[in-house]
Amino acid sequence: MWEQIIEDICAKDVTVVGSVFKLMLSLLLGAIVGVERRQKGQVAGMRTFSLIAMGATMAMLVSIYIPQEYLGLKNGDPGRIAAQVISGIGFLGAGAIIQMKGSVRGLTTAAGIWMTACLGLAVGAGMYIVSVAACIFILVVYRILEQIEKVFLKSAEQKIVRLKVNKIITDGTPYRACFRDYRVHISDEFLRYDYTQGTTIINFMVRSKDDTDFLGLFERIHSMGDILSLTLTNEVNN
Repeated sequence: MWEQIIEDICAKDVTVVGSVFKLMLSLLLGAIVGVERRQKGQVAGMRTFSLIAMGATMAMLVSIYIPQEYLGLKNGDPGRIAAQVISGIGFLGAGAIIQMKGSVRGLTTAAGIWMTACLGLAVGAGMYIVSVAACIFILVVYRILEQIEKVFLKSAEQKIVRLKVNKIITDGTPYRACFRDYRVHISDEFLRYDYTQGTTIINFMVRSKDDTDFLGLFERIHSMGDILSLTLTNEVNN
C-alpha cells in the first residue's frame, strides 16, 4: 500500500493522493514562510501565505489535469490556466484589501478569494475529492492556524504609539529607553515638526506582547514632561 502511495505522490500525472499531498505540503511551506514574516512584524502571516501557496498549487494541478484527462495529452501547457488565475483573481483580491495610513486589512480575505477561485476551477474540472480536501484545508487555515498565531506569535502584533510633545525634539533617545525598559520593540519611527506651534509628533511603530503594561509605559513617558497627548492605535498619523 505504501509503495502505491509513494508512487502516486511522485507521479507526474495528477492523482488524488498526489494532489492531496501537494496541497498539504504547500500549506506547510506557506505556513513556515508566514511565521518568518510575522515574526518580522509584517501584516501577512501564516494563514495568508498558506492560502497563497495552496492556491498556486491548486491552479497548477488543474492546468495539468485538464489536458491529461480531457485531451489525452501528456505534455499540455501547464501554465495557461495558472497564468489567467494569477492575473484575474489578483484584481479581485486587491479590492478586498483596505489600507488606511499604514494599517492593512483584508490580506487573508484576499488570499482566500484567490484560493477559492482555484478550488472552483478544480470542481469544474471534475476534481471533486481534491476540491473537498482543499476546502477542508482552507478551514484549517482560517480556524486552527489562527489559534496557533494567537498563541505563539503574540510578540509579532504591531501597534502605533503616537506621541505629541510641546517642543521640538532633537533627541528621541529618552523615549526609546522607556520602550526598552518595558520590553517593547520599536520597528520604525515617523516624525513631524510643527515649528509654528512648537510641537513634535512622533509615531513609534512597535511590537509587543498582549500583557505589555502600556498604562505604566505611558505614565513613565508622561512623567518626562511637555507631553500633550499619547495614543495607542493601529494607524500612523503624522
